[in-house]
Formats: sequence, structure tokens, C-alpha cells
Amino acid sequence: MKITLSILSFAYLHGFADSFAGLGMSNSFTATSAMSSMQLQATETLGIVGGGTVGGGIVEILEKNRDLFTKMTGKEINVARLAVRDLGKARDFDTPATTVVSDNFEDILADGSIDTVVEVMGGTSLAKDVVIKSLKSGKNVVTANKALIADCLVEIENTVNEVNANRAEGEKPVEFRYEAAVCGGIPIISSLQGDFVGDEITMCTGIINGCTNYMLTEMDKNGLSYDESLQGASELGYAEADPTLDVGGFDARSKLKILMRLAFGIDVEEDEISCKGIPELTKEDFEYAAMLGGTIKLTGVAKKISDSDVAAFVSPTYLDNSDTLASISGATNAVEIQSKNLVRSTYTGQGAGRYPTANSCINDIIKVARGDINPLPFNSKGPGTLKFVNDFKSKFYIRMRYRDQNGITKDCGNLCEENNIGIYSILQNPIKNRNDACFVVMTDSVKLSQVKKFVAQIEGLDWCKGEVFFMPVLRDEDL
Repeated sequence: MKITLSILSFAYLHGFADSFAGLGMSNSFTATSAMSSMQLQATETLGIVGGGTVGGGIVEILEKNRDLFTKMTGKEINVARLAVRDLGKARDFDTPATTVVSDNFEDILADGSIDTVVEVMGGTSLAKDVVIKSLKSGKNVVTANKALIADCLVEIENTVNEVNANRAEGEKPVEFRYEAAVCGGIPIISSLQGDFVGDEITMCTGIINGCTNYMLTEMDKNGLSYDESLQGASELGYAEADPTLDVGGFDARSKLKILMRLAFGIDVEEDEISCKGIPELTKEDFEYAAMLGGTIKLTGVAKKISDSDVAAFVSPTYLDNSDTLASISGATNAVEIQSKNLVRSTYTGQGAGRYPTANSCINDIIKVARGDINPLPFNSKGPGTLKFVNDFKSKFYIRMRYRDQNGITKDCGNLCEENNIGIYSILQNPIKNRNDACFVVMTDSVKLSQVKKFVAQIEGLDWCKGEVFFMPVLRDEDL
């Protein structure tokens, strides 16, 4: 038996979905029945779509560990085709001599010898065509593309189910693997697929964007401003030319949506998940956090708030310094799962980069090559009684900038009372400029909707300067 795979790009080494952007691979299977069993050499044939950072990493790892992977799977894993956007662009990796490189991913789809397509081109338009067409043609798919999965999860799931429902009796089902799509090198997808099947997850939270975690670490530890930390992230390659998806929290929100489906079995539109980024954070916020004995991290949180409701948000959050997540620094990612049986499990590692992401893609490729079957790539849907709600309770940090005048504290107290908000404490550094100062109110546990109403009323007062900044406390016990 001969199995041929097409690898879309190196980015798929981490999750088979995120980084293989621009490659086109084909999958082929040939059987030489005349050969005796002694002569039979099984082959897994890959077509890779995307020849960038991740795609290159995948090729390098495959070539470096060829003999080991053959022993692990019983098959020789070959990259038959590589699809790239620009044939004239110099590559920083060597393409195997037997690999056909083209600028048309349709070549991979048309190649019947390709067993598995690795999509690491990124984006949600062309990449969607690659993934859906590959599945419909009976090819396995490995991808690192979180944006595509978050946007098209239901369609991908339906396609996998329809294709497998129509497979001939005894024919192996197609596989959809995407370990690299969330948190790069951290095996959080496979863990949620297999390690909590007899458990009940109650909360999923984490630092799931490396760029922003690097920036907030610099603001906290080195006193940098937001702009200074963003410049540093750009120089190190953590931030894109347009960093909006990272700093605005949208990248984290895409990952959180996928984690929510795996953890709770519910599908939520991304726009329904509350999302606040980090551009409004200032040095003063870290000074106040230090006064409280903690720090600030951009976190994605999804948690059961009742037997029937799940709430979720992406936002800067206050964490006590004793919290495990508070110690996660630089571009590192971490995901914490709270559950009834295992209580608390934390996964930490590199969330992006050439080799972390490619490594996850490789793991998926190996699983496919050795015949592992996962009939529920997104786990089963939860009970119909479980639903998403976009309101939740927490203690909150509320920072107000003001021009000094009499009655400010009274106004805050009256509006807190009107909105049934209990005040835990009030913080204020020495005033240097009475026309531009700030103070912080820490609340007792209240609903997000109450805080939003309070903030809108405060912003309407003449002493309030600009928008009021607020963020939840990650854990109520932190205060």
C-alpha cells in the first residue's frame, strides 16, 4: 500500500491549520497488489499548502526525523507537493528533491496519490477552499488556521460528518486535525479531546496571545508605556505590521471560541463574546495593581456560571502575584482547565513560532499516518440546556481620570449605590496635576452589566476626563 500526503506549509507543524498559508498539496494512494507482503512499503503522501515559516518548519522536522517517523508509523512520510504563493521567492529551507513545488493548490487536490493535505497558508478565504475541497475529495486535513476554524467551525464539522457518512463500508474515515491552531506548541486541543472525557469542565481560562503577554510583561517589569512595549514586540517579530488582531484581543477571542466548543460543547458567534484589548492600559494601572499585590494579564475566560449558563470574555484582568498565571512572562502561553475530577490543570508553553507550531502539526501528521481515528474532532455538542450568556459576575477594577473639584467621591458613592455596586476599596496615588489625575475603585462582586451602566453615568459627569477604564478581577479570592 502506498499513501501520499500533501503538506500545505510549515505552520501546520504546530496545529495543521494556522501557518501553512499559500501552499497547495495533494494526497495520493496507490496499492500494488502484485507485491508480496515482504516487498510492500507503506507510504503516507502529503501535500503542503503554504511554504512560509510554519511550512518550512514542518519540512525540516520531517526530513530530520524521517527514519524515526517511519518506525513510529510503519510508513514512509513523503511530501509529494508543496503549493506556494510566489515561486520566485527565496525559501529558508531545503525542499526534498522529490517534492513538486507549484503556485496552484489545485494541483494537490487533483493528485490522487496524496493522502493528507497540510494547510498552513493562513487566512479564511483561499484556505477555506483548500480545507473543504480536500475533505470532500477524501483527503485528511491538518491545519494551524485558528481564524478559519473559528469562522467556519460548524461548516467544517458538517463536511467531515457528511464525507465520512458516505464512505464505503470498511473505508477509513477522513481526519481533520488542528492541534497547532490554538496556542501553537501547547497540546491543549488533544488534551481537551481525550483527557476530560469522563470529567466535567467548569472553567477554561488562559493567556493565549504571546504578543500581548510580552507587551504586558514589559509594562509591568520594566515600566514601559504601551507604545514602547508595542515597538519592542514589533522589533522581535511578535507583533504584525497591523497589530490590531493581537492588541485588540481578537486573536485570543478566536482561540477562546474553539476552546469553548471543546470544553462545553456550545457554538458561539465570535462577536457575541465580550472583547477588550490592551491599548487603554497605562503605567498607572500597573502601579495600582502593584499596590494591590498583583499584576495585569490579557486573558480569555469561559466558565459555567450555573448549571445552564456559560459566560465568556477576553479582557485584561487583575491577578494576584501568587496566581500561577501571573508568573507567565514574555511571549509564553498558558491554559488552565478547572474540572470536577482533575480540579485544576495548567498547560504552559510556546504559543507561536516556527518550530513550536510545526511540532504540533507534525504530531497531527504522525497520528494520521499511524491510523489514529477521532470521529469527533470538535467533541460532541453539549446538552441543549447549556447556553451562552454575555453577562457575568466578578469583582472589578475601575479607573477614572478626572479634573479636581468638590463632590467627586460623593458622586461615585451615589452612583454605586444606585447601581447596587459595593465598593471594596478606593486607590489613589499622590496627585501631581489636579486637572489630570486618576483614582481607582475596586468593587465587590457585581455583574458586568451593572459596571457598564455605572461607567456610562460617570462618563457623563463634567469632572470625568475621557473614557473610564474597567477590567474584571480573574478570581474573586484575589482581593
